[in-house]
Amino acid sequence: MADTANANEKKKKPSFFKGLRKEFKKITWPSSKDATKQTAVVLVVTVLLGAFIALIDMVILEGVNILTTF
Repeated sequence: MADTANANEKKKKPSFFKGLRKEFKKITWPSSKDATKQTAVVLVVTVLLGAFIALIDMVILEGVNILTTF
């Protein structure tokens, strides 16, 4: 019984880098066209969201200015 426990402990673990290489081979990378489309979408959404937040900020700022001038 003790021999099987020692045998399990002595098994060599696979190298971290070999496991990493094996996992990288499983990755499905997007094509250049897909990556370009996704990048464009991210940039457009970022600009639109930034403009929306800036607009909301200006409205709130004007509201606070109106309330504090009385």
